[in-house]
Amino acid sequence: MALALNSSCLQSQSSVTRSTKVFASLKSQSTIAFGTTKPSLNVQFYNKVFKSLNSRTCNKRTRMRIQMMPIGTPMVPYRTPGEKSWQMVDLWNFFYRERVIWIGQHIDEEFSNQIVATMLYLDSIDSKKLVVNVYIPSGDTTPTLALYDTMQYLRCPVATRCLGYAFDLATFIVAAGDKGDRSAMPYSRFILRPISGAARGQADTVQIEANELLKVRDYLHKELAKQTGQPIEQIK
Repeated sequence: MALALNSSCLQSQSSVTRSTKVFASLKSQSTIAFGTTKPSLNVQFYNKVFKSLNSRTCNKRTRMRIQMMPIGTPMVPYRTPGEKSWQMVDLWNFFYRERVIWIGQHIDEEFSNQIVATMLYLDSIDSKKLVVNVYIPSGDTTPTLALYDTMQYLRCPVATRCLGYAFDLATFIVAAGDKGDRSAMPYSRFILRPISGAARGQADTVQIEANELLKVRDYLHKELAKQTGQPIEQIK
């Protein structure tokens, strides 16, 4: 009989230990008058959190789902003309499909190749107007001239917009738009400075590089005078 009582007591103690183990780090309830207990806010908070986690692990639908903010390029809905369904595309893809090109970084060889290829592709599939938004400090000489010549080669109309500033060779990108379809924001700035280059080696090599820079300078002055209608003397 004593052994049975001891075993039952041990079982009750173990069950109490298991039931109160999860509340080991919480505040215990304080006893007040007439044997009633004061509810612990920590215990109530734990019950709510445990119930919420349990419902998620049981694959039950919750009333509210957490939506995280997008990281990187935002996704926007887009519907292809002639189709009823919508699809999510990144923001730059959306602008490309609407024939809007953004030039917002220094023009180097890699970036120039991407923009030139995009322009040629859009010109081959449709003859609608192409809008080029410009917001760059400058660009390398050869890649920028390649972009300028491509804009002159396109069959579709080209509109240019200066959104902030266009310095040095970037001014030629804005001037490459069709006459009457070139614009700038009220606080946009244009600065045209003489082109520069660095040449090393023998005197003949330096002389050849200097002659090439002079040819490029004359070409830029001539093209800018043609696009703006201003005399070359004023541009110089």
